[in-house]
Amino acid sequence: MTRLGRSGLDVSRIAFGTWQVGGDWGDFDSESAIAAIRRAHDLGVNFFDTAQAYGFGTAEQLLSRALGSELKRDRDSIVIATKGGINPGTDRPRDASRSWLRHGVEESLRHLDVDYIDLYQVHWPDSATPAEETANALQELVDEGKIRHVGVSNYTAAQLAEFDAVRPVETLQPPYHLLRRSVEQDSLAYAREHDIGVLAYSVLGSGLLTGTLSRQSTFAPGDWRSHASAFRGESLRRNLEVVDELASFAASKNASVSQLAIAWTLAQPGVHVAIVGARRPGTIEASIAGVDVRLSDADLAEIERITAPGVPVGGATPEGIE
Repeated sequence: MTRLGRSGLDVSRIAFGTWQVGGDWGDFDSESAIAAIRRAHDLGVNFFDTAQAYGFGTAEQLLSRALGSELKRDRDSIVIATKGGINPGTDRPRDASRSWLRHGVEESLRHLDVDYIDLYQVHWPDSATPAEETANALQELVDEGKIRHVGVSNYTAAQLAEFDAVRPVETLQPPYHLLRRSVEQDSLAYAREHDIGVLAYSVLGSGLLTGTLSRQSTFAPGDWRSHASAFRGESLRRNLEVVDELASFAASKNASVSQLAIAWTLAQPGVHVAIVGARRPGTIEASIAGVDVRLSDADLAEIERITAPGVPVGGATPEGIE
């Protein structure tokens, strides 16, 4: 467990993420996904992250189905984080206006079947909406008791400072893994300096750091990775070589490459939580074990050496693929 920065929330260092059950990663078995969520809770995970845009209700409703009895019996024991402020596929895919955020909160409350949301995050920065409008809109929702804490996702340091000047940013959710480290000198540094809780997403590199991909791997048409350059050609080849070497190093620590990637993320200064998704109970069991992998300074230096030749990896955005 850890204190999530200035939010004061006490959360597990692993958060269960639900992007993979929103439809952007192809088909999935809902009952197996529900079993994975329940298994995570049984193993001590009290922090669950979802979003309005993950299937526009699909992921939130599945999370509610999985945790419904616990949410009714002991609501304060579970920390639910969701996100709003985007509307993919429209003329305005980023919309952090007061009206759309308020609409999003009402929809998320209905889909999750809860009276309040523990942490509400602006999913992506919206340059068309003044930070003052976004921050004040979220404070209104806090004052009304519909949300309890306010965070942002995918913000730069400059955007964090602009929001912070109006209303404190309590948490930041950045993309961060061994092959995606651009946030280190920007938003992550700002978060450390201002005690902003950091919950990192994509810590397994969207599957690259699981050791399960090969040069022959293919993805379903509905999976965004089927359109991403990082998952084909020379970029994929070079990164798979890095992953192979990481896997050998992980084995010397009696760990899998996934567990090593999670442990590395949690070992970084200022990172409080790693968000990990799963469609099956066994997968989340293995991921949670990554918390117990201890990395010395020498281990971290060796990981730096191994990953140096890697190709930086982007990800999905409201407009498409980075």
